[in-house]
Amino acid sequence: MDHVTPQRALLSVSDKSGIVDLATALARHGVELVSTGGTAATLRDAGLSVRDISDLTGFPEMMDGRVKTLHPIVHGGLLAVRDHPEHVASMQEHGIGAIDIVVVNLYPFEATVAKGADRDTIIENIDIGGPSMVRSAAKNHDAVAIVTDPADYGALIAELDANGGTSLATRRRFAAKAYAATAAYDSAIAQWFAFADQGQAFPDTLPLAFTLATELRYGENPHQSASLYIPRGPAARGIAQAEQVQGKALSYNNYNDADAALELVSEFRDGPPTVVIVKHANPCGVATGETLIEAYREALACDSVSAFGGIIAVNRPLDGETARAISGIFTEVVAAPAADDEARAVFAAKKNLRLLLTGDLPDPARGGLTVKTIAGGLLVQSRDAGNLAQVELKVVTKRQPTEQELVDCRFAWTVAKHVKSNAIVYAKDGSTAGIGAGQMNRLESARIAAWKAKDAADKAGWATPRTIGSAVASDAFFPFADGLLAAVEAGATAVIQPGGSIRDEEVIAAADDAGLAMVFTGMRHFRH
Repeated sequence: MDHVTPQRALLSVSDKSGIVDLATALARHGVELVSTGGTAATLRDAGLSVRDISDLTGFPEMMDGRVKTLHPIVHGGLLAVRDHPEHVASMQEHGIGAIDIVVVNLYPFEATVAKGADRDTIIENIDIGGPSMVRSAAKNHDAVAIVTDPADYGALIAELDANGGTSLATRRRFAAKAYAATAAYDSAIAQWFAFADQGQAFPDTLPLAFTLATELRYGENPHQSASLYIPRGPAARGIAQAEQVQGKALSYNNYNDADAALELVSEFRDGPPTVVIVKHANPCGVATGETLIEAYREALACDSVSAFGGIIAVNRPLDGETARAISGIFTEVVAAPAADDEARAVFAAKKNLRLLLTGDLPDPARGGLTVKTIAGGLLVQSRDAGNLAQVELKVVTKRQPTEQELVDCRFAWTVAKHVKSNAIVYAKDGSTAGIGAGQMNRLESARIAAWKAKDAADKAGWATPRTIGSAVASDAFFPFADGLLAAVEAGATAVIQPGGSIRDEEVIAAADDAGLAMVFTGMRHFRH
């Protein structure tokens, strides 16, 4: 059936927004309105004539409303194939009238969970009749229009006004959306049962649901397509929820890099002003300071070449002075909790720069899962929420680290957590001195980080690179002493690493021979 002129509509909604306008339009087109409970009351209060569902079924609502639409009169009216002789005969025999439009949105299960309701209240907000009607109507979309989203009310009204009925194309589109809605609803319920109610870390079935936020121009490369999806249920606010103040649309790589920058700067959300500069998902400069402008200058000095075309994240509201400094080189994205009027005005002159305001920074210690696709499956793990507050640093060398060396060790270790493995980070006085990322062996990462520090010193005109007197962090243990000796050659005086190698004693002995202080964390931070 292509065109259907509706005679009867069933309306039962938890979200009442827009329902009176829709019902008024339906009534204007001569459609009989059938409704339930609170929806019927809302429509009557608006002066509309409404038939109770109990009048239609000849059976009262019961069990506190748990049973009201689960009835053959309702589902027969939804599922009957209109031109099927046996179906038509059954409708006539049992007094079943066709229902041509169903407008349903479901009990607010996710909102109930989000507000911290008790278990009994959560269970009562699992809708049964609603999803059943939605699925029945959607299955029979050849004749029935099912509307689950108030955002679609306007389209339905427009089609009725234009054609006096619904088209098959519209009904198909609504049906697809309806099944997605019930799938997401069931996913939220299954997640609550698995994770919150049963305390499972990895349930037998992983029921995830995400909503399309935006389609992107392309993926990592122009020949790839891409989109951004956001979780249906509760989730930490991050780059996906940030307000974009200006600039062209974010690309796939912009989102990926901005997320890396935000995750790292969030490690310092309770610390001093901090600036992170990221390129290709790796930090190329990180620094703290008395002010954001001071932190930015120090972060930029670490690797001013890589910073060109990079992503910047800060842990404080952005001010005009810092914005002017950032504007000195080409920057793709700046993410900040907020920005003052002067900063916004400075960036307004940079039409291609994207300014993202994130609000409160995400909690780096939050739980949750990370998901990575592989051929034929998903790899799922808990987030790397580990931090030094969870471990007791163990000094393993003869020399104890100084107070400043410990501060630099902690800073370097925090940054190394967000550097692709193998990762080596030199840091001194609250700034990265050199970063080596993504190498196939740790020795090369140590050498690259030292070379970058020397290159930064040459560009800045410093007498010596900042690796002299620095602390060095390794995301995993040194399997041999050679990586540590490369750090010694670069001028590091303190080392922080997980430990746990079968050659730990050899590495410790090399540190002692070099007069280093070294601490073990017992925690690894591989990042692939």
